Amino acid sequence: MKKLYITTPIYYVNANPHIGHAYTQVIVDILARFYRSIGTDVFFLTGTDEHGEKIEEAALAAGFKRGEEKKFVDGIVNNFKKVWEVLNIEYDGFIRTTNDEHKEVVQDFLNRMKAKGDIYIGEYDGWFCTPCETFWTDTQAEDGICPDCKRPVERIKEKNYFFKMSKYQTWLIDHINSNPEFIMPEFRKNEVLGFLKENLNDLCISRPKTRSPWGVELPFDKDYVVYVWFDALINYISGIKEHMDKFWPADLHVIAKDILRHHAVYWPIMLKSAGYEMPNTIFAHGWWKMGGEKMSKSKGNIADPTELAEKYGVDPVRYFLIKAVTLGLDGTFSEDSLVTIYNNDLANDLGNLLNRTLTMVEKYFGGVTPEILQDPGCDEQKKRSEFLKDEVGDLLEVVYRNMTGKKLQLKQVLDAIMGAINKANKYIEESAPWKYSKENNMKAVKLIIADLLDILRDVTIAINPFMPATAAKMKEQLGLKEEDINFGSDLDGNMYRGKARSSDWRRFPGGTKVKKGEPLFPRIN
Repeated sequence: MKKLYITTPIYYVNANPHIGHAYTQVIVDILARFYRSIGTDVFFLTGTDEHGEKIEEAALAAGFKRGEEKKFVDGIVNNFKKVWEVLNIEYDGFIRTTNDEHKEVVQDFLNRMKAKGDIYIGEYDGWFCTPCETFWTDTQAEDGICPDCKRPVERIKEKNYFFKMSKYQTWLIDHINSNPEFIMPEFRKNEVLGFLKENLNDLCISRPKTRSPWGVELPFDKDYVVYVWFDALINYISGIKEHMDKFWPADLHVIAKDILRHHAVYWPIMLKSAGYEMPNTIFAHGWWKMGGEKMSKSKGNIADPTELAEKYGVDPVRYFLIKAVTLGLDGTFSEDSLVTIYNNDLANDLGNLLNRTLTMVEKYFGGVTPEILQDPGCDEQKKRSEFLKDEVGDLLEVVYRNMTGKKLQLKQVLDAIMGAINKANKYIEESAPWKYSKENNMKAVKLIIADLLDILRDVTIAINPFMPATAAKMKEQLGLKEEDINFGSDLDGNMYRGKARSSDWRRFPGGTKVKKGEPLFPRIN
């Protein structure tokens, strides 16, 4: 893949970010870092959604006057940016829907659709949920309750502009069926196809300024602003306005499952009407739950990612979010679970392997990694190298295969990494280098330590997208150079794509001075 345009949704700024927002950011950051490491030209877009009635209400509740909504959102946007900085999120673009360039793109988009004959004025008579910014029919909002958030909805009757979504329903069904990876995971695709079995209603895409003036003005009627969801989705184009020729169409939109309909139904039909190519894949992950319910700002059952990072460290939080749940399914958050995974995987396994190996390098070789001369006739060398080849030799190939697939098997990648680490710890016990040392068989000790160092190098490469600060510490302690842990150089050397490691293949440089420091992950009691 020569380029990767990957996005998070833009986050609604009526309150500060929680762990659910952080989850999406970490997923996309991991993928962006991995693809950059194999030489792909990456553009990672994120941002904030700043219009709509919820923002108006939140601004007024915070003591701002009508017309001062921008001052209100400015403060919260900075909070989002601070949290992403704390979590070591490296994005390439940050789009705000209050930016002038975004408004220009939205208005151009609407003009394209109107010129196509896909926008008309009519009367809306139905239910509206302000917290969800969503219209519902009488059938959908039974007893005046929003089917999504379960809160009361408001009855609205007013003139508005509508988008002829129904015109494109058959086309969208055909597109989804013809492109199996358009919506992932597959069970989410089936959800969308199930939704499309019912006739699509045309979408109300405006709000009269008399009711809600906070939004992007319609280019063809100054008395209306654009429906906030319609406005927000166009960020994926306005965010790369200067790079459209290079990066569009989007390769991967990563979203939460509760906004799947907007991305898998509204968005492709909008693009079709306006004359744009379709994104390649829309991937919907699950929710984080707490106490059996979805985390929600309105319910107050949220976990603060900044507080967690301060308490446990940034990389352990990033690791936990991916390791604790298969991507696409729901996860249950608890600090007890975070601590258990931290102690078992990071302190007991990864940290222990690095510490034990470097301790032996210091003890047996004065802190300098041993040189290994290949000797095919040496039975001891052949025996030791077979472990490297058969037990963990395919680690980076497994990482490459799972990271580049559309299934986004990130948890499976971490499972493979931890599997290699566990085997390496077991290898120390079984090979018992201290016994060879007592017998003065330093050739065997060299071979064992060289195997362990090779594994640690591969692990450093493999975990770098997930835990970049940890990988940097490992690189420093192992005395490695940047080129020694470059995923791309191994790719050029045909390490991946199913090619097994040969028995004489070693990549850890001998004669390297190690710098054993403090344990990477002190155990939490």
